[in-house]
Amino acid sequence: MAAAAAERGQGAITLTLVDPADSRLAVLETAALLRELTAGMIRCTDFDQAVEHLARTTRSALPGVTYASVCFLRAGRPASVAASDPLVKDLDELQYASDGPAMTAIRDREIVLAAPGADSPRWPQWSRAAVDRGIRSVLCVPVDVDDEAIGAINLYADRDGALGAGEQLTALLLAEHAGLLLAAVRDRRRGAAAGGADGDRPEYGDVIGPAIGIVMTQRRCPAGEALAVLREAAEATAMPLPQVAERLVASVLRADSQQR
Repeated sequence: MAAAAAERGQGAITLTLVDPADSRLAVLETAALLRELTAGMIRCTDFDQAVEHLARTTRSALPGVTYASVCFLRAGRPASVAASDPLVKDLDELQYASDGPAMTAIRDREIVLAAPGADSPRWPQWSRAAVDRGIRSVLCVPVDVDDEAIGAINLYADRDGALGAGEQLTALLLAEHAGLLLAAVRDRRRGAAAGGADGDRPEYGDVIGPAIGIVMTQRRCPAGEALAVLREAAEATAMPLPQVAERLVASVLRADSQQR
């Protein structure tokens, strides 16, 4: 059975899921969702675009969620906000100025599940704004990219009890995978450039960059190591490096399209 440790206090619940075995999320559904996220984010050319894709994918993946957003701090300062609706983007930006569940999740590296109330003693300004917008529950899950960039995936619902164990587990999986993908988006051009002549050629960088991101995500390795993996594959198959990269990217995109 899945276990969850919960602490309730000041209007919020902090949960730690121990075992995902009881989740409603099936293995195949998880694989398809992460494939969709990967396929979309390897097309992204910058961090902000990738964050926007993450917010859209998160919202579409969870039918019980009314809105979804993603917010990031870099070196402790606001860096990026994306949301499925401007209504909750305003809520996230309000947290930068005061406080709220997303900032708490980022600061404490903990999942935060909260039910905002007009008289809530925790995050009073944010809670009043959330109530005014019809928000009944919110789930915030931290997303680690590196020591400087950390954010949160935020799920908002307009009814009580909408953010159960299934939504929590899905958000956890998305957050872990997204952290790797966002690091890849940020680093892959740098990694391609580090490859010397190949990385310096624009037509090579355009195809090798996404492939580096895929390898980084699959192996949880830095960009330089991912590029080395691609080079080894090129040598082993006697194919040009761009062709190896193109085939890898095509296989991920093809797998994603077959699941739709």
